[in-house]
Amino acid sequence: MNKLSDRINKMSESATLAMARLSRELKEKGKDIITLSLGEPDFDTPDFIKDAAKKAIDNNFSHYTPVPGLPELRDSIVTKFQRDNNLKYTRDQIVVSTGAKQSLANVCLSLLNPEDEVLLPCPYWVSYSDMIKLAEAKPVKILSSIENDFKVTVSQIEDAITPKTKMLIFSSPCNPSGTVYSRSELENIAKMLEKYPHIYVVADEIYEHINFNEKHFSIGSIASMKDKTITVNGVSKGFAMTGWRVGFIGAPLWIANACNKIQGQVTSATCAIAQKATEEAMLADPKITTSMCNSFLKRRNLVIKSLKEIPNIKCNVPMGAFYVFPDVSFYFGKKYKNNIIKNADDFCMYLLNNAHVACVSGTAFGNDNCIRISYATSENKLIEGIKRIKNQLEQLS
Repeated sequence: MNKLSDRINKMSESATLAMARLSRELKEKGKDIITLSLGEPDFDTPDFIKDAAKKAIDNNFSHYTPVPGLPELRDSIVTKFQRDNNLKYTRDQIVVSTGAKQSLANVCLSLLNPEDEVLLPCPYWVSYSDMIKLAEAKPVKILSSIENDFKVTVSQIEDAITPKTKMLIFSSPCNPSGTVYSRSELENIAKMLEKYPHIYVVADEIYEHINFNEKHFSIGSIASMKDKTITVNGVSKGFAMTGWRVGFIGAPLWIANACNKIQGQVTSATCAIAQKATEEAMLADPKITTSMCNSFLKRRNLVIKSLKEIPNIKCNVPMGAFYVFPDVSFYFGKKYKNNIIKNADDFCMYLLNNAHVACVSGTAFGNDNCIRISYATSENKLIEGIKRIKNQLEQLS
């Protein structure tokens, strides 16, 4: 008898965390695994941020803080939003959470009702779909193609809208594709959405500082979108602070209050010391992230060049984040010994078990033909990892 709730039984394990777990298990058995599956920078947190945390410890920031975060931290986020994104919020419109993942979950649980529909441009971050389902709403996938750099069009979005549509969630730069929507593209989406005042937009901007193309643009800065956009951000990617677990939203006050309410019954505030460190990050000149961004750009170029040397893998040139999302569908139906690669899941397991390279299947991101390769690792590991992939694919018949 299954004693678990229907809610948990309907939920999938995070594909990225599942691959990380499988990789660790093989490493523990002595296998030399090259991990190209992780979604975190391989850089250290900047010293000035760590110094702020040490100072917070010495100053005894070891007590509960207000649920939505320390006032001084929320003020620094208000400053950041205005300075970097042309977003005008007050302190009460900011809610700090235990990572942007919790911020997103708070928003879904605060706004969605059973049978509400949420538009998801594909590919999308793995957890969006299950968060929507957790809120008893329905994810509606909008397909894209590698030929169009995994961007969806205004007409595609509008065609997917129904009277039940409540929300649109997207990330730019995008995890897993690295897609970056331009200012003009976002303005066109906003113009279309003026016809649908019942639809709210959740803009996941966690990768804003890893943008190789142009200055990041926030859809919430468009006048018509101000009162129906929830901007989600954090410090995990741009400041290499994944383990500090600090994310935040800027939102209309009534939505911020709802997120504050639900967070107060679940986790309350995130770590006080991490909050003080984040305050320092928010007040810093964003140019401090440039060096890391340039390193990722160099690696992106290396990975694209190497992948082009593998026959029949299709790859576009992503303009942000630290992933490539190649189409590997040519290899579906190919055999190795008595095993047939039927889909992207099989493809990734074939590479893990035989080439000892960990990637993530695109299926969990809403695209069955692709895999996600992270280049958040050293150039030597990238070269060796893609060399192993090439050699292993040559074994297929």
